[in-house]
Amino acid sequence: MPVEHNIGEEVAQALLAHYDRHARSLPWRTPPGSRNLPDPYRVWLSEIMLQQTTVAAVIPYFDRFTARWPTVQALAAADEAEVMAAWAGLGYYARARNLIACARAVTEQYGGRFPDTEEGLRALPGVGAYTAAAIAAIAFQRRAVVVDANVERVVSRLFAIETPLPASRPLIRAAADAITPETRAGDFAQAMMDLGSSLCVPRNPQCLLCPLRSSCAAHREGRAETYPVKAPKKEKPHRLGLVWWLERADGHVWIERREDKRMLGGMAGLPDSGWDKAIERGVPPAAGGWITLNRPVEHVFTHFRLTLTVQRKRVPTDTAPPGPGQWWPLDRIGEAGLPTLFAKVARAVMKAGND
Repeated sequence: MPVEHNIGEEVAQALLAHYDRHARSLPWRTPPGSRNLPDPYRVWLSEIMLQQTTVAAVIPYFDRFTARWPTVQALAAADEAEVMAAWAGLGYYARARNLIACARAVTEQYGGRFPDTEEGLRALPGVGAYTAAAIAAIAFQRRAVVVDANVERVVSRLFAIETPLPASRPLIRAAADAITPETRAGDFAQAMMDLGSSLCVPRNPQCLLCPLRSSCAAHREGRAETYPVKAPKKEKPHRLGLVWWLERADGHVWIERREDKRMLGGMAGLPDSGWDKAIERGVPPAAGGWITLNRPVEHVFTHFRLTLTVQRKRVPTDTAPPGPGQWWPLDRIGEAGLPTLFAKVARAVMKAGND
């Protein structure tokens, strides 16, 4: 899609001027126009955490991670199980495994210094095209075309791109490239993200407050909310499974470490039937006497919906289930590092116990 050069300049100038006045203060950012570049480690960590996750959810995790592991070398030297436990609740747990792998690659292969080009960054574990562009622009002030979901929405509206997502992505990238300035690349990328999260929101966009409204084709059409055009959603497959809550008489529950190659691999978890492999029924960790809770647990993953039936059993204090795991005190279940799915199971069991 051809974009006139002067429109690109107009958009960049208006957006950067707005960003200078209204930029969000975030723990991984430096102020607009600052001569001090942000720490690449903090930029990388924030970008990995922000994938598919809101800023509000990320900030407390980011603060805890940087307090505990203030440098990439410190994270590289961390115990993997501790990192996975600290990540619990953020979801998309492959990111946490890639986080450790990337920290170790930067430390071992690059002497603790992140590559400063998109190409070099993309060679790191867990760093894709968007993340590499964002780090290159924000941490190293390289001109890079940074397109996340917020930027897709802004650009789709700015140029009234009628092609539905995801087929429109090459058009969106070309249009974003045409308005990306040669200077202040990091500020421009963050300004686009801020605009998409604050004013150019999916529903009821605040067009009258938008610094780009005079350049926005969707605003001129009076139908900004119709962009970006999206293809009809397909219904997610529905899986069923069993999860077992094995509770000892002295107030401990059996927690397992999930195999690395499974979904939620490397995380703490509860014994289950193998729902991630579409197995509805399996072998429980102890024979007989299981009581089924009348509160199934629902969870939505990227590619499917899951309903888990929860079965509970109390056993004597000297019980030793087969396989690797540990007895975890119920009064400290919040410290077990359970991912969201299993934390939901714990809450369901606790609620059932209080009924």
